[in-house]
Amino acid sequence: MHLTLITTGGTIEKTYDEASGSLSNRFSIVRRMLARLRLVDTHISTIELLSKDSLDMTDEDRDAIAGAVRAAGGSPDLATDADAIVILHGTDTLSLTGEHILKDIPNPRVPIVLTGAMRPFEMKRSDALQNLNEAIFAAGLLPPGVYCVAHGRALAFPGVKKDREKGTFVKG
Repeated sequence: MHLTLITTGGTIEKTYDEASGSLSNRFSIVRRMLARLRLVDTHISTIELLSKDSLDMTDEDRDAIAGAVRAAGGSPDLATDADAIVILHGTDTLSLTGEHILKDIPNPRVPIVLTGAMRPFEMKRSDALQNLNEAIFAAGLLPPGVYCVAHGRALAFPGVKKDREKGTFVKG
């Protein structure tokens, strides 16, 4: 499988800054995450598009993400060798971006999977590596469409929402 992985920042990629004592999106750490996974017969091309907290994302950022998805081969009018696309995204506005992509590319050529984490990769009890692994796996099995994959579930857009009380994504 040839997968294109687009990073946009979010909690999944936040790192601890000792100088300020805060977590922030300073740069992509996806290569460190991928190094922890055993991905046999999976070739991953990485596009480090943004490094932002999703609460700071603008409509222009969502346009850039949709444009990167289109360029990576998610659109039926532009075929590349990508079999699937995974997007690392902050969970707070992941639903907005998923809906934006679906509106921009209503009939994707490949599965487009958005995932994120409720706790950063660098923290104990993080769901980051699990969600990344699940997203890559699901991207190889799902039919073309736009999905959120996290916590053992694949939910198709439209209608995916973050449930803060449950700490996961739900339909409806």
